Amino acid sequence: MTGPVRSAYFMLSSTELQSDFDSLVGSGFLNQWNYPNNSSALPSEYGSAFNIRVLTSSEAPVARGASANSQDVYYNTVLGKQAITHINQDGYSMNLIYRDPYYSGMLAQNATLAVKFAQAQAITQDTAIRNLLCTRLSGSVV
Repeated sequence: MTGPVRSAYFMLSSTELQSDFDSLVGSGFLNQWNYPNNSSALPSEYGSAFNIRVLTSSEAPVARGASANSQDVYYNTVLGKQAITHINQDGYSMNLIYRDPYYSGMLAQNATLAVKFAQAQAITQDTAIRNLLCTRLSGSVV
């Protein structure tokens, strides 16, 4: 199954859920390698389900043995594009700083390369941020 991937919500999930997503192929889940053009896919993008692009990370939160029947509970953060923004402060634009090795030390061994900018992140619409909790499909293995 292949098809276009719409502009969508993003969901951050644990890499432990990848086999569960694979079992949903044909039921609305599309693996990233089946995108007709995966050049716009993010490096951590595993696939998409309906209007949600699924990103996986080993850093996604998991509460071990936290469900009523002692299964692990996975926290899947879903975020809409309109939920957050970044704000450039005081019209300050980015500065690229480069100092060649001659100015960085007596032995001229280390150059300096840096980026300096004034920016803040803001939540613009908290209704577009959700935390979906789930457990594994029974019989799934990591």
